[in-house]
Amino acid sequence: MSSYLIAAPEALASASTDLSAIGEAIREATAAAAPSTTGIAPAAADEVSAVLTQLFGGFGQQFQALSAQSAAFHDQFVQLMSSGGIAYAATEAANSSPLGTLEHDLQALAANPFSPVKDLTGRPLFGDGANGAAGTGQAGGDGGWIFGNGGNGGSGANAANGGNGGAGGSAGLWGHGGAGGAGGNATAAGGNGGNGGAGGANGLLGGGNGGAGGIGGMGAQGLVGPTGTVGVSNGHGGDGFAGGAGGNGGAGGANQALFGGAGGAGGAGGQGGMGGTGGAGASGVGSGVAGGDGGTGGTGGSAGAGGAGGANRGMMGGTAGVAGHAGTGGQGGTGGAGGAGDVGTPGAVGVSSGQGGQGFGGGTGGAGGTAAARASAASTAMVGSAAMAARAATVARAPAARVQRGRRQRRRPRHRRRRGCWRCGRHRCGCCGHRGSRGHRR
Repeated sequence: MSSYLIAAPEALASASTDLSAIGEAIREATAAAAPSTTGIAPAAADEVSAVLTQLFGGFGQQFQALSAQSAAFHDQFVQLMSSGGIAYAATEAANSSPLGTLEHDLQALAANPFSPVKDLTGRPLFGDGANGAAGTGQAGGDGGWIFGNGGNGGSGANAANGGNGGAGGSAGLWGHGGAGGAGGNATAAGGNGGNGGAGGANGLLGGGNGGAGGIGGMGAQGLVGPTGTVGVSNGHGGDGFAGGAGGNGGAGGANQALFGGAGGAGGAGGQGGMGGTGGAGASGVGSGVAGGDGGTGGTGGSAGAGGAGGANRGMMGGTAGVAGHAGTGGQGGTGGAGGAGDVGTPGAVGVSSGQGGQGFGGGTGGAGGTAAARASAASTAMVGSAAMAARAATVARAPAARVQRGRRQRRRPRHRRRRGCWRCGRHRCGCCGHRGSRGHRR
């Protein structure tokens, strides 16, 4: 039955690269959100606030765990797509052989159940080796003695520490070697990725190149550091744990063809796991208690080494395989948030000043009172006593002063009166008719 679907190995390789970049962006966003979701500072210094802080901090840690699981699934999907592209490329190389038609015919002959060669040697005269099952790390079967390609190794299991990929099968006289299986990804926090399987050797008379080495598995993210104890002075957060190391890439299959041929390319190293986020420092509870420092972020996992290229064992011509490139080291974890210091108690009047608690990454403790209050109070009391004595003396002297002033001074009239005639004293003089004080007519 024919199919209208085609697969382009170059497009699959490009898509796997783009998906890897998307996964890295998601990991960076998750790491950036870790301090604000896992290291929550208490709103107050009571027990209820501490319990709520631990509750919501637990939600943040669960979110980080789910994010790590989704990232592992994403990486597995990327590796499967990359392995599919390699398998399609190997199939195209096999179909491009001029003896491909004859090979398929001989494979059909080898499928005869009455062939005794496989029963005696465990390997048929013609036919491709069986591929290893995915997730088992099973090695691929060897190809037929005369014609046949080696089977691809199965991928490693995704476990606490990723399983190693299976080795590719070798070809007989004619055929290409099988590709090594990809290493499994680590699922437990801080676990190491599995190593990729080695590629199989090609045929003695040619028929293709050695098999490519498998890709190393990805290390898991480190654990988040524990949160500092609430209420304890300098309750520091725990340091984040280191991320797991990436698996090494598998070696390429050797070129053992007499004429021409090339060794298989080495597998790429796995990516190291991201370091765990540091624990949040605890907030101080009580007067003057300092908050704790946040924990240091965990170290990123080391990158897996690239696999060696397949050796060239041909007698005339041929080239060795290209070594695989190393993986990317894991990103370091984010440091935890520091705890807030509690408010200090103000110093009492007349006593040396009280010192507030110091916050580490949080609020600063309150300032105490000043020691100069005693001298100020004493001077105020002395001035007040002198003023009261002076006022009492003034009150005692006040009646005598008023009496003395009454004897010396006359009472002033409220308004000036007009002066009349100097002789009769009247305002209008009848004898001369003169007004005022201009003088009496004599």
